[in-house]
Amino acid sequence: MLLIAAGWILVLLVGGGIALERTLTNQVQNSFDEQLGYLLNTMIVISEVGPDGEVYFIRPIGEPRFLEPNSGMYWQITAEGREGFESFSLGAQPSQSLWDRTLKPQGDHVDHEPHFYDNNQFPEEPLRVVERTVILPESNTRWTFMVASARENLDAQIARIRSILVWSFAALGLGLFAMAVLQSYYGLLPLRRIRAAIQRIRTTGSNRVSDPLPLEVQPLVEEINMLLAHSERQAEEARTHAGNLAHALKTPLTVVNNAATAHAPDLADTVIREARAMRRHVDHHLARARAVGRRSVGHARTTVWDSAEAVRRAVERLYPDVRFDIDGNREVRVAIERQDLDEILGNLIENAAKYGGGSVFVTIDAEPEAERCVIWVEDDGTGIPEEERIRIFDRGARLDTDKPGTGLGLAIVRDVAEIYGGSVDLGESEDLGGLLVRLLLPRSG
Repeated sequence: MLLIAAGWILVLLVGGGIALERTLTNQVQNSFDEQLGYLLNTMIVISEVGPDGEVYFIRPIGEPRFLEPNSGMYWQITAEGREGFESFSLGAQPSQSLWDRTLKPQGDHVDHEPHFYDNNQFPEEPLRVVERTVILPESNTRWTFMVASARENLDAQIARIRSILVWSFAALGLGLFAMAVLQSYYGLLPLRRIRAAIQRIRTTGSNRVSDPLPLEVQPLVEEINMLLAHSERQAEEARTHAGNLAHALKTPLTVVNNAATAHAPDLADTVIREARAMRRHVDHHLARARAVGRRSVGHARTTVWDSAEAVRRAVERLYPDVRFDIDGNREVRVAIERQDLDEILGNLIENAAKYGGGSVFVTIDAEPEAERCVIWVEDDGTGIPEEERIRIFDRGARLDTDKPGTGLGLAIVRDVAEIYGGSVDLGESEDLGGLLVRLLLPRSG
């Protein structure tokens, strides 16, 4: 910020300074030229041609410096075709201030209007000259009238103007840069206060930024507080999962330990049974932990149709005799990781194929007007009694024990869907007559 501010200040001040310097120096030089032009016009007005063709002034010019040798103010009249003192044979004389010197006109051209230029004819005395060629009444000769003035005063004024501009703009630039530094310091002060507040959170155990801060940074504070709340929820979920898993494993381990201590004759069967129970608990909590971890990565976007097709191809290999149909919106996307959506749909479609009567129908975005994306998974099996539809979501709950399974499929579906802000409920399929699983997931923009 400071480098950009310094760069712009430098560019603008240099550009503005050059423009102002050109304007002021031009005004000073124009004023200087106006004085020379006034004297030139005065000379022409008071000049007349005498009987012998000479030029003389009918009255004094009124500039005393023309009478003082080497005073810095000079005039000279030169006839056409002649230079220097050769023209004075007609009666015209240079100013006394020129003494024994002569002004040389610039080139052989004719200036009918005043022509201003710099003349370095006298190295020790640079001049500013105005000249004009006129034909006086009762004369056919072209006369070149010249007025010259030393540039010493003009150059001194220009140098003084430039010096004032340089120092003024330098002071202005330093002042502006100092103001930019102060503005940056005080403008970023709230961020340092936020840093201090976050440091207090780390050192004192506080869980929110509660310090009063300007409105400009309040959205940042709110986002930080939301991030802290999110992290706190994740930590609490992790502690809850760890406690639930420990509690779930405690009973099977106790049973195995007691059976082993008592040298029970059915020890092997007990170990196998309790190991299966422990594996169900571990699989369930690992699925929840993976979903929570992936959710915290960012805003996921997954196309439901692609996931459903991938799951259908995998389940078809396990149940080749089951007919699968997928219909609905091919473009709808949901805010869930692809791996978690595959796991949810995999559990639902596999359960429909396993417990149904041979037909599975998946409808994507079945309720387009709904705020969340609704996915129907239907089968033509016997369904689930209404009084059992709540209990079936419990870990390890199974209604048909004749078929292999862990009883965790619907529990995992419910937990992973809720982690992403979704839900799942059960009903009866009107078309197939079996179970209808209604999955709701948040849409992705």
